[in-house]
Amino acid sequence: MTTPAQDDPGPALPHPRGELSHAVLAALTLPPGTPLPEQVTPAADPYGDDLQLALHLCYELHYRGFAGVDPRWEWDPGLLRLRAGIEHLFLSALRADAGPPRSAEEALAGILVEPVDARGPSHFLKEEGELWHFREYAAQRSLYHLKEADPHAWVIPRLTGRAKAAMVAVEYDEFGAGRAERVHARLFADLMAGLGLDTAYGHYVDSAVAEMLTSVNLMSLFGLHRALRGALVGHFAAVEITSSPGSRRLAQGLERVGAAPAAVHFYAEHVEADAVHEQIVRRDVIGGLLETEPSLDRDIAFGIDATEWAETRLGDHLLTAWRASRTSLRPHPADGA
Repeated sequence: MTTPAQDDPGPALPHPRGELSHAVLAALTLPPGTPLPEQVTPAADPYGDDLQLALHLCYELHYRGFAGVDPRWEWDPGLLRLRAGIEHLFLSALRADAGPPRSAEEALAGILVEPVDARGPSHFLKEEGELWHFREYAAQRSLYHLKEADPHAWVIPRLTGRAKAAMVAVEYDEFGAGRAERVHARLFADLMAGLGLDTAYGHYVDSAVAEMLTSVNLMSLFGLHRALRGALVGHFAAVEITSSPGSRRLAQGLERVGAAPAAVHFYAEHVEADAVHEQIVRRDVIGGLLETEPSLDRDIAFGIDATEWAETRLGDHLLTAWRASRTSLRPHPADGA
């Protein structure tokens, strides 16, 4: 007898990290239309745990939702109004911190060649990382990689011509080129399994630091707003252009610590694939978009710069913790944190 297939209920709701995320979490356990705070305190930390978790909760309703949460919350007017206030604080902070406006060409030049003195997490993991460092890195990054390429798909209907065709070509590879077992999110789940981690979508949200939530929320912010389509293309370019050398170092590090072949394979796959994607994104996605919408030049640069700023901030957190021989993860709420 065949067991009937069960619907995926989505991940469990995480634990709150302050008043704002507590209010959102409490509302999501009730029917849509439940009152929410009318506005966000202007003094709220735009990169803090509380605000970033609240934004993550709002955004995840557009992905897989949460177990036991009414799917109608996705478009609840009260929650959208609150989200808009959060996004205003977040986007304003990003524009201030990403650096002065510049052209896409200038922003691309800054990431095409790695500085000789670059010392990011992938360098640390390649040369001196231990297995527990790799497990923490994968747990944090699972918030992104288990939905890898999903937020970028939102830009496809907002592009035309050469930019759209090239974007679809790259996304086709990201989604496994028609083979479910080759979907990059699936390959990352295989990596996690090879490291002895739980592969369930959203499992490590409670362990992820605010810097990781910021990095993930960034691409959802860009993806959900047509007005930020240029920034989303910039984000995509930054990811694809910087991925190949970092992936090579991570694969080498995993081999050095004797990780399972599935763990090594995820990054080894990205070394070649993203080197090809880099050329397509620069020449055809960005080039094609600027042909049709030259006014988006600075938006593309903003997307690149904001991505680099957020990733550098996350990298600084990881390295500070690891060099002090302590965990980079948040204490689990069950431990009394």
